[in-house]
Amino acid sequence: MNRPSTSPPSPRPSPRPLLLTMGDACGIGPEIAVAAWARDRGADLRLVGDVAVFRRAVGILGLDLPVAVLEQADDPAPPDCLPVWQPPGLPADLVDQPLGRVSAAAGAAAARCIVAAVHEQQAGRSRALVTAPIHKEALHAGGIDHPGHTELLQALCADAQGQLPPVRMMLANEELRVVLVTIHVALRQAVDQITTGRVLQTLRITDAALRRAGLDAPRIAVAGLNPHAGEGGLFGTEEIEHIAPAIAQARTLGIDAHGPFAPDTVFMRARHAPPRHVGEFDAVVAMTHDQGLIPVKYLGVEEGVNVTLGLPLVRTSPDHGTAFDIAGTGRADPSSMAAAIRMARAMSA
Repeated sequence: MNRPSTSPPSPRPSPRPLLLTMGDACGIGPEIAVAAWARDRGADLRLVGDVAVFRRAVGILGLDLPVAVLEQADDPAPPDCLPVWQPPGLPADLVDQPLGRVSAAAGAAAARCIVAAVHEQQAGRSRALVTAPIHKEALHAGGIDHPGHTELLQALCADAQGQLPPVRMMLANEELRVVLVTIHVALRQAVDQITTGRVLQTLRITDAALRRAGLDAPRIAVAGLNPHAGEGGLFGTEEIEHIAPAIAQARTLGIDAHGPFAPDTVFMRARHAPPRHVGEFDAVVAMTHDQGLIPVKYLGVEEGVNVTLGLPLVRTSPDHGTAFDIAGTGRADPSSMAAAIRMARAMSA
């Protein structure tokens, strides 16, 4: 009989961390990042940003919380300390920028934190990225050409030939997931962007993302563009010419897609709020920004999470902006940030 080993067990490797960027230092990003960490206390969570800014946020929130300054983003975090990694290149006077105001320094710093966090993930030292809100005007003032997170992340994830990955926005909460075919364009332009290829690409991206999140056979509903999903061509032909053919092609690829359904009822059918209502679908693909986001936000912005699908990395964020009007008051609700952290964990498990 073999004798039991008397050597101590090998220590389990620490999980690769989730990196949470501070967002715009003049907004509520640092406050909700600190507040969400204080709720979570996860050993895998690291904050990325200016140490002095995070210390100020701790003070604003009235927390008795020491800050641990990490040399590397994936360094072990001391227990009961806020773990902060400050990437090189941040402006020295960042904490002196006035709260609630557009600042070029804050815009540049927000971008620098995102770039550094993405590089950590690409190097295999992080498993997911959670981003606090940035301010588009501050980003532009800071010399950043990209209008927002999505475009900057796309550029950072371009392939060797400079080809940008196709991405889609998913907004999700505990009851509903919605993925958009078109995002920030005028409604007249959005209608022109509803093509068979674009809808099919959205379905493929959605199916792949849901499978990575643990759903073996995700059920995807597709909303029509027109009232009553076109009513057989009486109210528009986009469903006949583009949306239905995309669904048919998706099904030949093994994607469990259904529709197009009337936009005014499909979200109710997909809403998952047991025990009273069990959703028929795991996600809805919507054609335009407001068509898809109004129902999700109506169910509660405080729990909403924005997920960028199609990137070669996991990225989530809260479903709100920098809230300059309440920055520095300690009144910002961290619930959406906490939900973004939970979703990043689930998608990168």
